[in-house]
Amino acid sequence: MTQLLGTVDWRSFLARPRLPSPSLEVLDVLYRQPMLITGAGGSIGSALALRLAALAPPSLLLLDASESRLYALQQAKATAGIAGTMTPILGSVAERTLLDEVFTVHAPRIVFHAAGFKHVPLMEEQPLAAIANNVFGTLTLATAAAAHGARVVLLSADKAVEPTSVMGATRRIAERIVLAAGGTVLRLTNILATRDSVTETFARQIALGAALTVSDPAARRYFVTVDEAVNLLLIAAAETRQPALLAPDIPAPHYITDLAHFMARTLAPERTVEVDFTGWRPGDKEAEQLWSTTETAHSAGENGLLAIDSQALPEGQLEASLAALRTAVDTRDLTASLVHLCALVTDYTPSAAVVALSGNRVPS
Repeated sequence: MTQLLGTVDWRSFLARPRLPSPSLEVLDVLYRQPMLITGAGGSIGSALALRLAALAPPSLLLLDASESRLYALQQAKATAGIAGTMTPILGSVAERTLLDEVFTVHAPRIVFHAAGFKHVPLMEEQPLAAIANNVFGTLTLATAAAAHGARVVLLSADKAVEPTSVMGATRRIAERIVLAAGGTVLRLTNILATRDSVTETFARQIALGAALTVSDPAARRYFVTVDEAVNLLLIAAAETRQPALLAPDIPAPHYITDLAHFMARTLAPERTVEVDFTGWRPGDKEAEQLWSTTETAHSAGENGLLAIDSQALPEGQLEASLAALRTAVDTRDLTASLVHLCALVTDYTPSAAVVALSGNRVPS
């Protein structure tokens, strides 16, 4: 499906100017530094890895918990004929001993943190796993990076803004962790033609001759291409202001129904493809935002990014709240975990599904 999606002209769907590419100055800053990518086998992690390998930095380390995805990335590099060296590391961001070894032996200066659980409905069913991975995996990585003088560039999501899902709430806490450590956060939007994305779902449904499933006619999202996402990550990595919270400068969202019709016309022009509305899933929002009502966005220059001013938690509160949340997760106390999650992300609205999992002991 990924190969098929690569043939689609996404520019005609987006109907906006392409977001800027990194300047030569940005690339010059990056190629001189050893770098680490977590979640390197994912769609964005692998695209970023191939782009950076072409720059031939002193070292490029690829961390992923999936053997098959790391292997596929190695094969993709060979197929593309990229000469730069990539060092695969099979493991998790939650393994502090492994991270310390990686930082000691290879000394990466920039860490692109793309690892994390991202599927909203699944994480509504597995909230403790989402917290453990997205929050405490990020905390372990950020702590190790800080101890070794490296800077983290977090790939976050617009779902972290006024979240209605566990995934979004955990991403917001991850943002707070990285910003508190002096790192950079890039809130990306839905990325077209990535693994397990809505575009892959639509392509599969079209190939099967099935109707395309959309939650609701009002559902709308911001979209960027894989190439744009990688460009924005490279630009964010060269950001001199630290900490920094950034988001793409995109004029307007698209209706998901419009995306469904576009893909049907593109991939099956010879037939009529129906669209079925399935209703909102747990954790879904009608529309995503790039910043909240308590945040302020302003231009970060002519680089396709907005800088977002966001109020930090009072000194010491983040550390204490994370300690309480960790205890709740370690003891698998879902109710306490959700209470602490709500305290850390005060604009988080838990879904009815998550409230029900807690035995209706967490206010919705």
